[in-house]
Amino acid sequence: MSIAVTGATGQLGRLIVTALLDCGVPAGEIIAVGRDTDRLADLAGHGVVTRRADYDDPDSLRAAFAGAEKLMFVSGSEVGRRRPQHANVVTAAREAGVGLVVYTSIAHADTSGLLLAGEHRDTEQLLHDSGLPSVFLRNSWYLENYTGQLDAYREHGVTGAAGDGRVSAATRADLAEAAAVVLTRDDHTPVYELGGAPFSLTELAAEVSRQTGVPVGYTDLPADRFTEALVAAGLPEGYAAVLADADRGIARGELEVGDDLAKLLGREPTTLAEAIRAAL
Repeated sequence: MSIAVTGATGQLGRLIVTALLDCGVPAGEIIAVGRDTDRLADLAGHGVVTRRADYDDPDSLRAAFAGAEKLMFVSGSEVGRRRPQHANVVTAAREAGVGLVVYTSIAHADTSGLLLAGEHRDTEQLLHDSGLPSVFLRNSWYLENYTGQLDAYREHGVTGAAGDGRVSAATRADLAEAAAVVLTRDDHTPVYELGGAPFSLTELAAEVSRQTGVPVGYTDLPADRFTEALVAAGLPEGYAAVLADADRGIARGELEVGDDLAKLLGREPTTLAEAIRAAL
């Protein structure tokens, strides 16, 4: 079995390679694919095959996927450019004769109204139309999206536009472990909706308060005002609009999922409380 993992220089892709090793996949049967193979040198030192590829370079993708029986297709990070980039990946996988593609999508991609969902929905359709056997890992939000802001929360509180909606956020490490489980199994469910125990942003603020001893509240804003606040904090307007739209999606329940992640892991995923404790 040979498994190629795209985006191996990124946070999730790197963790998936590590999870495959932890699952007992021999290093020589893992192909870590990224744009900068220098950043994969330590993996190569442990016997992992490393290959350079760029989502904008179809020839590099075909060469990187050569001989791979399975492809872990980690979605690209360039929002707005993913449709052509992902089409290149799907075409290269088909031409390379890959037997299974596992794709990191977004929660409820087929029905979600999130701005981010469109490119994922189109990629799922590309894979379906390609005839390649595929599994969609529809990941909810990362817990790190929140734990990475603990200092700001303690100083300014939690602000958003999610209302009382709940988000099934999970750690990258748990999502990577689930991906490795899917890649090393022969029986597959076509779609997994993946996330941890759901929480509201009010509950997030309360947990930060509990663990830090600093009173932290949640301020709920209309999406347009939340976008303005993010821009005022230094975020590019386009990115701010995407984040505010995601909070609108949380309010609609579009980032809340069931227990597929726990079933794949064979345990409960890392909780919000555990993630905050580890980040402090």
